[in-house]
Amino acid sequence: ELGVVLGVEAMLGMEVPERATWARTLLAELNRVLNHLMFAGSYPLELGAITPIFYSFREREELQAVMEEISGGRMHYMFSRVGGLRDDLPAGWLHRVEQAIAAVRGRMPELESLLLGNEILQARTRGVGVLSTATAKGYGVTGPIARASGLDVDLRRDQPYLAYGELFADGGPGRVVTRTAGDCEARLEVLLEQIHVSLDLAQACVDRLRSMPAGPVNVKLPKVLKVPEGTDYVATENPLGFNGYYLVSRGDKTPWRLKLRSASFNNVAVLGELLEGTLVADMVAILGSMFFVVGDIDK
Repeated sequence: ELGVVLGVEAMLGMEVPERATWARTLLAELNRVLNHLMFAGSYPLELGAITPIFYSFREREELQAVMEEISGGRMHYMFSRVGGLRDDLPAGWLHRVEQAIAAVRGRMPELESLLLGNEILQARTRGVGVLSTATAKGYGVTGPIARASGLDVDLRRDQPYLAYGELFADGGPGRVVTRTAGDCEARLEVLLEQIHVSLDLAQACVDRLRSMPAGPVNVKLPKVLKVPEGTDYVATENPLGFNGYYLVSRGDKTPWRLKLRSASFNNVAVLGELLEGTLVADMVAILGSMFFVVGDIDK
């Protein structure tokens, strides 16, 4: 829901409270870690390795607990609202988030030891499914897959929104993870390293929120909210790549048009280039490394 509310707020010329901005950023980075842990555990499963998914889901549950506490949901959190957040942060929640971040960070080496340097995984992924920089750019591939092919692009740094401008500034914890090999192994390496970056970003958000005085987390809205007539396009750096939100208003209380461009379709579209001439046995290794969500593809 983040891109939608950012688009509406931009069309309204609305400034949301600072606490809401940093809380949104914190939730976005926790959600990014949840996404990457899912793929970091399920990708080895595609290759026949069962154990890593138990480690990745153990870490996911640490973060799911705090996400569920604040939102009541386990998949679609729906905590952002036009003008800010649905509710204020629960008492003691930031402390529990910090504990969860520390627990996941401390145990990540256990998961990584099963994957990085694993001879069997290397044999199945190194030099397999190589996606060139030019092909990634031509197909509009974004996110970890593009960065594993040497495309140094990340909207959090390049077109900052929320609190990312400060987090990715010089001296901040934000950095863009890239590789140049462009193969299945590089895509997994980028995913794993980005987990550490997102944990650092989440911790920075916790520290900032703790230092802020109590205050509002949303803007008081009229009973019927009508967005002025016009159009706007907002792009966010979602876990799998660019999400684009095209919003058209005719001055009514509901959008005249709302179009979502998600990353998965482009990730799948490039498979035609990667699979041609490869072994059938490598197909699953390549397919799994493209990190797409089936429900996104029809967007």
